[in-house]
Amino acid sequence: MSAIMECKALVKRYGAKEALGGIDLALEPGRIVGLLGPNGSGKTTLIKLACGLLTPTSGEILIDGRKPSPETNAVVSYLSERIALPLWMTTAQAMEFYGDFFADFRRDAAEDMTQRLGLERKQTIRTMSKGTREKLQLILTMSRAARLYLLDEPIGGVDPATRDYILRTILTNYSEDSTVLISTHLISDVEHVLDEAVFLREGSIMLHETVDAIREQKGKSVDELFREVFAC
Repeated sequence: MSAIMECKALVKRYGAKEALGGIDLALEPGRIVGLLGPNGSGKTTLIKLACGLLTPTSGEILIDGRKPSPETNAVVSYLSERIALPLWMTTAQAMEFYGDFFADFRRDAAEDMTQRLGLERKQTIRTMSKGTREKLQLILTMSRAARLYLLDEPIGGVDPATRDYILRTILTNYSEDSTVLISTHLISDVEHVLDEAVFLREGSIMLHETVDAIREQKGKSVDELFREVFAC
């Protein structure tokens, strides 16, 4: 089975600062992977490289065997830290926009999640709270029938009850041959949905292992191991 996302000696620098330092990583289809690390570890940079929003300084990143491009973006669904839609758009208009723009957008799934999460169809993004904006972004992202979902801090600004619903939404809205990469520092909240964990520190991969192997070999939860590895 070929990797849906593969990094080979991937380096990204911003001037003199090295955000990623020659990482090698392969993610197989059908997995939920936690991209875990403190702020400034390179998580967002890696995700933006996978989306083609940044270009590598050296090395390469491949999505389904190809360099990031409009063709690979057709199979990648990206949830950014900041909302990229015009603030005048309503919930309903945002769904219309996604439906026009992405051939794999599932309108029925979006409508169902909108209702369950209590979003108002006529409310504009401008008047939404931060948490409501995050819910809308997640609905739009997970309503695509993508092969790779890249979720940058999807539960950072919402309350614990909504976090649980968001994680259930992620679990129930991706197909078995799709891969979900979740970037977060809230490890204890996401650990129960993960198949694998990638620890990223100062642009280097400290660990890439299945969650089961971490528990069996280390005798610790992912959260406990993370706290140990990244202790100040």
